Amino acid sequence: MPTYSGISSEAFRHPLDRQAEQTLRSLPGFDLLANRFVEYFYERPQNIYWLGNCIQAGARQYSTLYGIFRECVRDLDVYPEPSLYVSQNPLANSHALGRDRPYIVVNTEVLELMDEAEIRTIMAHELGHIKCDHTILIQMAIWVMGAASILGELTLGLGNLISSGLIFAFYEWRRKAELSADRAGMLVVDDLDTVLQTMMKLSGGSKKYAHESSLAEFRQQAKKYQELDQDSLNQIYKFLIYNGGNGSFLTHPFAVERLSYLEEWADSSEYQQIKQGNYVRVGKRGSVDVEVEDNQTEVDTLQKQVEELQQEIEKIKKQRGEGE
Repeated sequence: MPTYSGISSEAFRHPLDRQAEQTLRSLPGFDLLANRFVEYFYERPQNIYWLGNCIQAGARQYSTLYGIFRECVRDLDVYPEPSLYVSQNPLANSHALGRDRPYIVVNTEVLELMDEAEIRTIMAHELGHIKCDHTILIQMAIWVMGAASILGELTLGLGNLISSGLIFAFYEWRRKAELSADRAGMLVVDDLDTVLQTMMKLSGGSKKYAHESSLAEFRQQAKKYQELDQDSLNQIYKFLIYNGGNGSFLTHPFAVERLSYLEEWADSSEYQQIKQGNYVRVGKRGSVDVEVEDNQTEVDTLQKQVEELQQEIEKIKKQRGEGE
């Protein structure tokens, strides 16, 4: 497998990802959300949750998976090495989050459904998110939707943002960010069919009927989907489906769309140049660099934040009691 020493995320970041993030950050209200996110975001409880409820992969635990993971960390030059957890979950899915201590969680169904090359694709995809610093904005998007819907204007002053374009911009960026992570998977695996096969399995793969699935047919399906854009009404339907038309915003592009983007990139001179070693570099430590803070300072800060949150909760209870 190819190794890209010192590669910068800018070498493979999709221009739509970059454009969508710039749009998001320029919208009114983003700075407010960023400030409140830093104030209320707790990363340590998340790490405690995964450490307590999942299996952490390592040299003596899921050693094969951990070996694949470490090779991908090396190939994308990600520093420091994130934590890797396996969660008991029948949904074939995985995710990467964490600001100061990034981590990846892989559901057990991924291990059941995928072969090792496809697992490598998924590992590299999630590491691509970390390499591109997507995890901070992804966590912010998750947080702001929950905070705005539960607390509204009572404590955070976010309720009015729901009706603005900011939420739409968050989800538009999240979908475009997947295109960059897909490229990271492609760089590491260096085999288009393997990456597309992985996407097909995530869409509707079956262990029992795997012998009856066809990547060629899935590619034809992608072409049919693209042809729908010839009718402008279909484009409107697509927009609505992505943005709450079925009851929720979609965080990922449809697999057939991602397939088309990857096929185009695989044939590009940009991809070939990266494979030949001609890419933007950031130094041997990669694009993710974490400074270790003093533990006692971190504990004191967390305790203060918890006390402030308790005060906010008591304030809300009091306001509700007076209103009844």
